[in-house]
Amino acid sequence: MKVAMCQTNPVLLDVKANVENTIEKINVCREKGAGLIVFPELALTGYFVGLNYHKAALQMDSPQIRRIVAATKKTAAVVGFIEESQSMNFYNSALVAVDGEIKFAYRKLNLPNYGVFEERKFFASGKRIRVFRLCGLNIAVFICNDLWHPSLPYLGIAQKADIFLSIFNSSEGSMADEFSNIESWEIINRFYSRIFGIYNICVNRVGEEGPEEVRCRALKNGDTEFPEAFRLPELKKNYHFWGGSEIINPFGLAIYSAKKFQEDVVIGEISKDMLRRKKIVLPYLKNDDPYFTHRELERILYSQAGDQLR
Repeated sequence: MKVAMCQTNPVLLDVKANVENTIEKINVCREKGAGLIVFPELALTGYFVGLNYHKAALQMDSPQIRRIVAATKKTAAVVGFIEESQSMNFYNSALVAVDGEIKFAYRKLNLPNYGVFEERKFFASGKRIRVFRLCGLNIAVFICNDLWHPSLPYLGIAQKADIFLSIFNSSEGSMADEFSNIESWEIINRFYSRIFGIYNICVNRVGEEGPEEVRCRALKNGDTEFPEAFRLPELKKNYHFWGGSEIINPFGLAIYSAKKFQEDVVIGEISKDMLRRKKIVLPYLKNDDPYFTHRELERILYSQAGDQLR
């Protein structure tokens, strides 16, 4: 199966322009034979949406979503966006569409809420790890901070995932100066592939966003659109999203890589035989027992010994 990584530079809060760019890339990649086309986290909105998050949200039956889904005829696509549910909750989601039909929207579970990150202030958390089947392979979807919580990838493996789709928005300098996002993501991406014996398709974005885009807009009476308590902390600088999207094979080796700090589209090949070979040569998960994990979690959470830990 051919997989396309579309490393885009979304225009902040310009859903119309981002939708057009997404559809154009789906069409081009489909013509090049890609059976799966993957876009970054929040590809339809940009990252620092701030208090305008609700203005950039789309429902699953919105015209923009229907157009993207229609473009997936004879291929499949995963696209990051802000989803508004029927109950008016808002999610950092990934649309999964296959052959012109919606499979589901995966909703990010672990929302960061520290430093420059304010996702939990605006978004609700998802409730499920979702896996779908394509070309005889099981594919699990994760969004950014989900990969920093090892229990979630394990739940994908418990559902026999062969491929992880890891979409994220990672920028330089958004963490402490002593911490390298680039190095950390390279370690995480390879770790899961090597330990679980899966392909990891990791798609980041590029571009720059900063203070001017997220500042509260003043109204005529001098007030802002929202009370002071709901304002974002002032961002001190622009943040550069570094790209570097890559496909990691089941042995933990990067076999396809996109450029850093530039828009790029990379099409690579996924081999079912390579997955089989890893399971034969290094069968790490052969004796994994999710029932044991379940029993231990019950003991830790509900037993008297577990109470002492808390």
